[in-house]
Amino acid sequence: MPALPGAVASTKAARSMAARGGTMAAGRVYDIVVFGASGFTGQFVVEEVARAAAATAAGEGQLCSGRLRWAVAGRSREKLRAVLDRAAERLGKAAPGEEVGVLLCDVGDAGSLAAMAKQTRVVLNCVGPYRFFGEPVVEACVENGASCIDISGEPQFLEGMYLKYNERAAEKGVYVVGSCGFDSIPADMGVLYTRDKLKGTLTAVESFLSVKSGPEGLGVHDGTWKSAVYGLADEASLKKLRKQIGYAPVPVVGAKLKKRGFMFYSPEFKEYCLTFMGSDGSVVKRTQRYLHTELQQTPVQYGAYVTVGGLGSVIKLMFLGMLFLLLVKFNFGRKLLTKYPEFFSAGRFSKKGPTQKQMDGTSFTMTFFGEGYSEGQDPQKSKPNVKICTEVKGPEPGYVATPIAMVQAALSLLEDSASLPKRGGVYSPGAAFSKTKLIDRLNKRGVEFSVISKPEV
Repeated sequence: MPALPGAVASTKAARSMAARGGTMAAGRVYDIVVFGASGFTGQFVVEEVARAAAATAAGEGQLCSGRLRWAVAGRSREKLRAVLDRAAERLGKAAPGEEVGVLLCDVGDAGSLAAMAKQTRVVLNCVGPYRFFGEPVVEACVENGASCIDISGEPQFLEGMYLKYNERAAEKGVYVVGSCGFDSIPADMGVLYTRDKLKGTLTAVESFLSVKSGPEGLGVHDGTWKSAVYGLADEASLKKLRKQIGYAPVPVVGAKLKKRGFMFYSPEFKEYCLTFMGSDGSVVKRTQRYLHTELQQTPVQYGAYVTVGGLGSVIKLMFLGMLFLLLVKFNFGRKLLTKYPEFFSAGRFSKKGPTQKQMDGTSFTMTFFGEGYSEGQDPQKSKPNVKICTEVKGPEPGYVATPIAMVQAALSLLEDSASLPKRGGVYSPGAAFSKTKLIDRLNKRGVEFSVISKPEV
């Protein structure tokens, strides 16, 4: 692929702002650039940034300039323009105007990525699978002084970026925050919310994810499917990576959280449940390790599960799961899985992604059951004596809740800077945002955190 001639801003507004660089925060033309804006998920992130820009213009934000300056970025000017036109048709009063920049850049062209990063304070990276396309963006951001947010649910990528770029990001004073979508902001921030609502010391939490769909059923774009295929195929590399990082063990405080079986029946939900295979467990553990080692907070043990329904659903899922795990071990099997996602997922994953009706009819609830010790109780000398139940609920996870979470995380970076970790670096969401107003921001945008049952001894 031929190299692009750098990132090119297409609007007069962007050029005139660039000429006045000294009047802008850190001399940057933009606050946010959405990279991969014309991709399936990127188009919804664009709409969410447009809503945030409209809210800021109406006086709801706290940016120094009083408005959110943003741009879209990708390989094709025509596709980027089409995404902005689509957003304008769908958003009405919040529609993006001519002030939105259009930047041409390609993940395979380091020069264009550097040019993009130099122009913005934060890059929202929507180009996955991240194991293949994520690192060049992280490197460009770190070296050129821009913070970077992604929505990766791929532990190997997330932890690999920590190993390679944490120290350099700290030197540069920038924040690289991964897994800022449905993977894994509800889980990571949900554990912190549960901790903060317990009067005492929280020591263990289990979360149960339930996704409900309407008559049109559930739909997911095959980009998520591909990430799962390549992630499970390369699981051995993740173990080697963690040995290389040399993580300090996280101490168990209080009673040890018992591991459940891979499948079990939950009397609380009256459904069968499975261990959740996503990134939530690894992301929460990274956050708890950081809070313990850097801020001397009590670490919380965590288990993640997903409800799957009755016995018929379990049998169907077990069959599909075994077939998936068998095929993913072999190159030809991975080719089959990625070529025919709809067939191997019983219609849930497709190259077209969900329809608007499917998204409108889908929602999620994540329920947290926490236990710990009331004030004055020593976790090392007694049994847990206090429990709490909290909940995070929101709209369709992949393309409604994920853009909301990603954009509100970016606004926390921009507006809550005094509450971020003192050093830059590569962080999990909870580590980066534990002291910010991120949960308040999410509540206002429909990803709602609440206490279901108050702490009871």
